[in-house]
Amino acid sequence: MSSTAVTDDDDFDVRHSSFSAYDPNRLSEDGSPTMLSPWNQSCSPYTKSPWYNFDDDFPKNLPQNGLIGSLVREEGHIYSLAAKNDILYTGSDSKNIRVWKDMKEFSAFKSNSGLVKAIIIAREKIFTGHQDGKVRVWKVKSKNPNNHKRAGSLPKLIDIFKASIKPSNYVEVKRNRTTLWIKHCDAISCLSMDHSLGLLYSASWDRTFKVWKVDNSKCLESVKAHDDAVNSVVASIDGIVYTGSADGTVKVWKRESNGKTVNHVFVQTLLNQECAVTALAVNKPGSVVYCGSSDGVLNFWEREKKNLTHGGVLKGHKLAVLCLAVAGNLVFSGSADKNIIVWKRDGPVHMCLSILTGHNGPVKCLAGEEDTLSSSTGSEKKWVVYSGSLDKSVKIWSVSEMAHNLHQMATMQQNGQVDNSWDSIPSVKY
Repeated sequence: MSSTAVTDDDDFDVRHSSFSAYDPNRLSEDGSPTMLSPWNQSCSPYTKSPWYNFDDDFPKNLPQNGLIGSLVREEGHIYSLAAKNDILYTGSDSKNIRVWKDMKEFSAFKSNSGLVKAIIIAREKIFTGHQDGKVRVWKVKSKNPNNHKRAGSLPKLIDIFKASIKPSNYVEVKRNRTTLWIKHCDAISCLSMDHSLGLLYSASWDRTFKVWKVDNSKCLESVKAHDDAVNSVVASIDGIVYTGSADGTVKVWKRESNGKTVNHVFVQTLLNQECAVTALAVNKPGSVVYCGSSDGVLNFWEREKKNLTHGGVLKGHKLAVLCLAVAGNLVFSGSADKNIIVWKRDGPVHMCLSILTGHNGPVKCLAGEEDTLSSSTGSEKKWVVYSGSLDKSVKIWSVSEMAHNLHQMATMQQNGQVDNSWDSIPSVKY
């Protein structure tokens, strides 16, 4: 194991490690010097997580949450990822977008400039948001799915040229500085998609979010949403859009369409705090909204009819929450404390199922998709979860919705029902 001390541009002092080929004698926690679970403070760095394996006296059919493997490429910190149909896209500060399939590199394509901050998959197109403020568009060839061809960027050059002719198309972004309203003038922080209407949303550090029509690559609207960088945008059902910002607010917007015109009207402010809002996520029905903050706290709101009410606060991280993902009844929160907490929603109650440890740097991005193979063979619903980190690795986890919560697991450990030796888990490097 080789390691180098690095300071990344997110102001986290982290220790980045990379593993060579699979070593059956290596402990899977060799790269994780601290166990930050509050239920595990008495354990050494080499003791076994209490929710991973059980002794002979415990039921063998208990669902397990565990690491499947790791993807490592020594080329940059992982800032973004997206998964669909067992295909995984990863973006890093190397400007490369890597494509993975079956734990192996399947393809790759490179942008000329701009750290890859966000990735969205929309049918045969891939959209990537970059540090240079551009959204780039890529096409996947159906006959040759490992071939990705650059299809342009948003906005298109012809649209920039047409807009630049009219002085009214220029807006002031800073003192004595103007730019076209269809262009982002700072880094893209997040992308979201309304697949039903073919609308792409891009959020930026320039304090705006923009709305794009995917079919023709036109910018339909630019909204000055916040007083500081917009860190997250999420499009939900019924034309509702949520934005979270470094100014500490979460805002709700309602889409109104009139022919070809699209307008987003401000509805309400869900949260106004001193800490920056770093991540947002909404469940598929649009009934629960989650917000992660720089103080490590998760807030959530529940929708009843048309009203959103604050449902509570989830505390478990020691440092900033950097990313969120929702899969079924599960919520995943990745943090600068290098951990991923798995929360399960059961009605109005959220319980902590497990803490996934193993990254050596802040967890920057998360994605999940249903494990169709496991779900088709039994009643247990499982998810495959991908986590990207500033330690330059992507880890792949298997997570079950039926796994016991941590309070139950801690009790089992105290009663001597949990084994304390680790099984070896492969770390694969390509």
